[in-house]
Amino acid sequence: MGDPRGELTKALGVEMTHPGPCGKLGPGRCKRFSAFIDEGEIKSFNIAEDIGVAEGEDPAGDSFPEVSCVDKMKEDLGELI
Repeated sequence: MGDPRGELTKALGVEMTHPGPCGKLGPGRCKRFSAFIDEGEIKSFNIAEDIGVAEGEDPAGDSFPEVSCVDKMKEDLGELI
């Protein structure tokens, strides 16, 4: 799904504002995340940022992107069923 104006990104609170990634990629980028939404209700929401490091050291979630990948979502779905 596209979000060319960043409306969903902002509404979900996943807009990347850290100067490091924004300086390289430009403003209006989305953080790395995964979400399972059922009938308009967010059932699972995972953001890959600052996991295992001090706050602000990994704003793009490069150190541990697995939290937003398919295996984590499958785990979340197993807990929901």
